[in-house]
Amino acid sequence: MSWIQKISRYHQYQKEGLYRILIPPTLYQTFGINPLNLLANEGQRIVRFFCPEGDSTCLVEIKTPDIEDPVYSIQISDTVDQSSIEWDFLIINDPSSEKFNTDLDQDGKDTMFGWASRNNVEEEKAFMAGYYPGQTRKGLGLTGQTIKSLDLFCQILGIKIIKLDALFYHNAITYERLGFGYYEGYKKMQRIHELFQPGEKLYEKMDNSNLFRRKEFVNTVRGRSWAIHDNILHDIEDDILKGGWVSPVMYRMVEKPRAMVTFPDPVY
Repeated sequence: MSWIQKISRYHQYQKEGLYRILIPPTLYQTFGINPLNLLANEGQRIVRFFCPEGDSTCLVEIKTPDIEDPVYSIQISDTVDQSSIEWDFLIINDPSSEKFNTDLDQDGKDTMFGWASRNNVEEEKAFMAGYYPGQTRKGLGLTGQTIKSLDLFCQILGIKIIKLDALFYHNAITYERLGFGYYEGYKKMQRIHELFQPGEKLYEKMDNSNLFRRKEFVNTVRGRSWAIHDNILHDIEDDILKGGWVSPVMYRMVEKPRAMVTFPDPVY
């Protein structure tokens, strides 16, 4: 039996004692959370653990009463191998930042991070505000701290590998810088970087034809990520990039991280 399913059989207090490791220490101070009883300064319970008995998935969430969205949400799952764990997703929201409804289309339906449908009006507002694809609010810059917390969790259990799917281009570049390599998608990521160089196909498609393809952003992670989200890969013919964007499958060796870099010295 894999680790998350094993832990799911523990008493709730034991589960919470272990899973609180997944919360970066900075968040306790930022949101006034008592690390012992997980109550906020006003006495509310704002940390939630979703880890029912028998389940192979755990979700840890911080939700403050003043905003509808969680300010922190991380989910991990078992894999078929006890030596690895799946990092399903991470959401970190700055509650003081403006919210854009990029997660809902104009009919109020979930856009599935913009892959099922898109809300162009809200995406344009988010772009102009400096957001990245998939963001409804700005983040808090805690991805690196979250990985340290996840590393500690894995070290306690003897888990050697963290796996994930990088949903967007900017996610993949960030994870590269934090010690992740590629199971799948390395050649595609290399090719994307090559084709954004001056004179190449993707560079030429950054032609100011719409807001998401502004030439001045061609050498930035954010600009490329928005252009890819805007399906720029479908506008060129290339054997390696055939089919457009596919989320790379990445991994991190917990005690021996080994980055595979496709965008050297990235400008965000």
